[in-house]
Amino acid sequence: MKATIFQAPGDVRVEQVPDPAIKEPADAIVRVTHACICGSDLWFYRGLTPFEPGWRTGHEWMGIVEEVGPDVRTIKKGDRVIAPFAFSDGDCEFCRKGLQTSCVRAGFWGMKNDGGQGEMVRAPYADANLVVLPQSIENDAALLKAVLPLTDVMGTGHHAAVSAGVGKGATAAVVGDGAVGLCGVLAARRLGAERIIVLGHQAGRMELAKRFGATDLVISSGDEAFGRVMEMTKGGADAVLECVGTSDSLNSAINICRPGCRVGFVGVPHYNAEMDFKRMFFQNIALQGGVAPVRAYIPELLTDVLGGRLDPSPVLDLTVDLDGVPEGYRAMDTREAIKVMVMV
Repeated sequence: MKATIFQAPGDVRVEQVPDPAIKEPADAIVRVTHACICGSDLWFYRGLTPFEPGWRTGHEWMGIVEEVGPDVRTIKKGDRVIAPFAFSDGDCEFCRKGLQTSCVRAGFWGMKNDGGQGEMVRAPYADANLVVLPQSIENDAALLKAVLPLTDVMGTGHHAAVSAGVGKGATAAVVGDGAVGLCGVLAARRLGAERIIVLGHQAGRMELAKRFGATDLVISSGDEAFGRVMEMTKGGADAVLECVGTSDSLNSAINICRPGCRVGFVGVPHYNAEMDFKRMFFQNIALQGGVAPVRAYIPELLTDVLGGRLDPSPVLDLTVDLDGVPEGYRAMDTREAIKVMVMV
């Protein structure tokens, strides 16, 4: 089969690799039909995160089940399924708490495992991870596209909003205008925020944030941005979603958080400066969040997507085929695309 392989920073290639096979009784083999390139993939693409030559890429995908192991009970051949970006056994202490990303047997698609940016995936713990979609949407391209972000960015944006404590009538601020930040806007609106302020830099993305429900856009940065947010909120946002993962973005989130409130941080951390712990301490600001347990969120978010109440598909603003994945990475790296959908 064909799969995308990391060779070096700035160099991903679609190559022939061995077909996957059932190795454990709880495995399934899934033929990938849709996948994504994630903003977090750019960390290794840019050489900022260690990644080994030969590792697979892609952790966001959906597809059709081709084969199941003898212990699989809830998944069958022919089912259309989506998968969270991390797999888990579904049975450990943390899985039972809804924290599947901390599962003692957890892993991520790609790297040494099969990646979603390829033709097929061996999915361990199939019953615990794969979510079957209704057969009625099989030929609905728009609805399938709306479901695809639930594999990661929509669930991650939701995790930021939940972790920040967004509730009915709240003023929420979102730091970051990437796919996760934009999905954070959707999540904040879904949870009842009355006012949603977005801090970002790309005009097109900020317009999409407005379509998604943002009420205020702050395109400035640094002290000017802090001052604007503090003035418009009269002392800070009730809940702040940090959706980038840099020192600047996290400190920005801390600086615009109202005393006694929380920052929901979900940006993959790449910090190179000290956090503003002094303000956190004296203003009783809490950090909560981390890697999103997307599997726990898929059922409720899927219900809203299928019901027409939630549509994150506009974040997928460029579509390529599998052979076009290297071009998709380039387009995201140069900010020509927010997020790339791969039609396999």
